[in-house]
Amino acid sequence: MPIDMQMKNSGRGYSANTPVFGCHENRMPGFKNMRSFFFTIVISSLLVSCSASKYASYNPSGKISAQKLKDDFVLLKKILEANHPSLYWYTPKDSVDWYFNETLQSINDSMTEMQFKNKVAWFISKLSCGHTSVRPSKAYSEYVLKNRQNRFPLLLKAWDDSLVVLGSLNKNDTVFKRGTIITSIENFSNRFVLDSMFRFISTDGYSNNFKNQAISFNFPLYYSFAFPLKDSFLIRYIDASGTQKEKYVSLNKPATDTSKENAAKQIANNIRQPTRKEIKAMMLLSQRSMIYDSSNHLAYMRVATFSGGNLRRFFRESFAELKEKNISNLVIDLRENSGGNINMSALFARYIKDTPFHVADTAAAVSRSLHYSKYIYPSMLYRLAMRFTTSKKADGKFHFNELEHRYFKPYSSNHFNGNIYIIQGGYTFSAAAMFVLYVKGQKNVTVTGEETGGGNYGTSAVHLPEIILPNSKVRVVLPLYRLVPDKTKIKNGRGIIPDIYIPPSSFDIRNSIDPKLQKVKELIQQHAAVTN
Repeated sequence: MPIDMQMKNSGRGYSANTPVFGCHENRMPGFKNMRSFFFTIVISSLLVSCSASKYASYNPSGKISAQKLKDDFVLLKKILEANHPSLYWYTPKDSVDWYFNETLQSINDSMTEMQFKNKVAWFISKLSCGHTSVRPSKAYSEYVLKNRQNRFPLLLKAWDDSLVVLGSLNKNDTVFKRGTIITSIENFSNRFVLDSMFRFISTDGYSNNFKNQAISFNFPLYYSFAFPLKDSFLIRYIDASGTQKEKYVSLNKPATDTSKENAAKQIANNIRQPTRKEIKAMMLLSQRSMIYDSSNHLAYMRVATFSGGNLRRFFRESFAELKEKNISNLVIDLRENSGGNINMSALFARYIKDTPFHVADTAAAVSRSLHYSKYIYPSMLYRLAMRFTTSKKADGKFHFNELEHRYFKPYSSNHFNGNIYIIQGGYTFSAAAMFVLYVKGQKNVTVTGEETGGGNYGTSAVHLPEIILPNSKVRVVLPLYRLVPDKTKIKNGRGIIPDIYIPPSSFDIRNSIDPKLQKVKELIQQHAAVTN
């Protein structure tokens, strides 16, 4: 069975952690950054349109009784208590119980599925486990795919207390141009707005950088979780002259605008549709790519996932080509990489790491019997896998022996020994963060960018089945193993701190500059000047 650490809700419908608008770093969604999103939507749309829907009668306004929702919530806590490996890792039991009781008492009337989902997401976020994430039902996800929703009108980049415009969903907006600094929304400070949205996002430990990046991917979605959608919003901002101004901005109502749909249909009728082979090639390019920059003597390798993408072949051919071209500087961009297969992450590291390494000091589950298995999918598959891959140790936990004891040796053929610059960010998570941990500190490796979303000490992941609550059909991802790569590190709840911190800025956003790649090129030039 593949050891898959990727966040199960990434890019699949609407959820508390789902990026819907592509936004890589400080740039507006462009062709390169929108590929994965575009093809997910196209393929999903084809699947929906070509098959009879099981959820055609779904009504998002439908209410579920308070008692049924309470039953779902109590069941969820029982499942977490029985199988979650790190339920009290960052939040002590008395605090978890308090958050649970607060949420349970707040369910005092019937609610829609999304109202209940947001309550569940608030509780789950208190566990400080990024892989324990909440998704709406499959019926709701399909409904949203087929019925466009009203949205908060601005796409915003978030970091610290800053909000900066990436773009506007209202096509006639001439005020909120790219790079405009927002100072408040509806008389709420940026800090209050962000904290209100953070409540629905799960992340490892106490770092907020993953939350910032998730919000930057889809500010309108997270805003709708925290605040009511109105016909207009009062936005205070700083104009090009540095003057503080304010303006009401209209709610974006895509359902009333058919001009783009008509134009798209006309284009589709007049332009040759790509072949299946061409679509596959473009999808692969959206998952990984390699570009050579001869002027700076570097190769730029973008790895957006550790799942799919024919990565084994891509790595093999790429590192052979690096050797053939005698490239001395390799830039590895992991800013879009939220994880994937652990073995693929380790395989990648073998081309770079100069000493043997293993995945984890600890990979342990609390049980290999999935209690309440009728609500966990696919329970039988994971139960069988755990039966044959784990053994009970003196601590009473079931340890994944291969992850704890197997050492990976560096490749001798096509091993890269030049200078390596890793660019990471808040969305660098799970297996991608583990890759950084494998190689960080090595003499020829420099880690740049921002703090990762993935924890520096460890995470809970490996096997990620899904809990489906019986009444609401809300889904919760359930990690089964606690994973600690290096138990000598201090568990401080932080992500991986880069060697060189490179923050975003409104200037860079306004001028479509990638400050992290620009800084890396400067580092390469400085190193060349010293060695020549």
